[in-house]
Amino acid sequence: MSKFEIFTDSAANLPDEIRMTRNIRVIPYICNVDGEDVACLEEGVPFTETAKKFYAKMREGAEAKTSLIGQERICDAFVPFLEEGKDIVFITIASGVSGTHQQALNAQKELAKKYPKRKIYVIDSANASLGEGLLVLRIADLRDMGESAETCYEWGVNNAYKVNSYLTVEDLKYLRKGGRISKTLALAGSLLNIKPLIKADGGKPAKLTFFSKTRGRKKALSALVDYFDAQVLRPEGQTIAIAHADCEAEALELAATLKEHGAHDVIVEYYDMCTGTHVGPGTIAIFFFGKDRRAEAPAAEAAPSLNRVPKTSNV
Repeated sequence: MSKFEIFTDSAANLPDEIRMTRNIRVIPYICNVDGEDVACLEEGVPFTETAKKFYAKMREGAEAKTSLIGQERICDAFVPFLEEGKDIVFITIASGVSGTHQQALNAQKELAKKYPKRKIYVIDSANASLGEGLLVLRIADLRDMGESAETCYEWGVNNAYKVNSYLTVEDLKYLRKGGRISKTLALAGSLLNIKPLIKADGGKPAKLTFFSKTRGRKKALSALVDYFDAQVLRPEGQTIAIAHADCEAEALELAATLKEHGAHDVIVEYYDMCTGTHVGPGTIAIFFFGKDRRAEAPAAEAAPSLNRVPKTSNV
């Protein structure tokens, strides 16, 4: 039996079957939809059903907001396993995107006083959605091969920036609602059919950053494939992931294209509601292990960011 547990937050976007068969524990975000709190992941309820309803409501104009996972909820999730004598490795959404990572560090400090013989390791995934999820899966591979919690932690810290993420959105209004872009820019982009290209950058902390744009949806999806070709390393030997915010047909077509470009194993899943709230229905993203993003840090840091000021409570 494993001597440590792997935890992540629901932003990691792992499909139900994978997280359950791989023994990965998930702390869900809570999304507020028109004043009603909705768990972004609920045991016994297929995530696909929850996501379909969520994005349908967003298309109808529902107001959706998210908040970070607080220290108390993290402690509550960890304590039963610490009581069993197990250590914990917790992989969080990028600290540049959400304050959840800092809350996890606070929980780590608090619990270390109560359980001095136990170890809690917190890893900043430097990513979101299945970019975070792919890192979690690799760490689960290491655990299942018999590696220690400390080794898994060190590997995660050293390899987080090798997970590449690229995405495009269907409608700029959701970025405008979240304050990521101005109303003027959103209107101009919509009139000109501009589709932004966004990536997880190489900064410390990592953030989601605009880095290019195309005119039209087909060109934007084609650009995702181009960046995959340019950045991926040994696609045939790894799991590639696609997340979509209720545009499944396009996601499956993109998966088929990536297989033509060398991928063998491709996960396709609905976009997690935590980050999906801010990019909106129609968003589509690809995730894979590739070239280390830290080599691009200076350029990324100079680009416009999609992230709120970290001290706010919003994810």
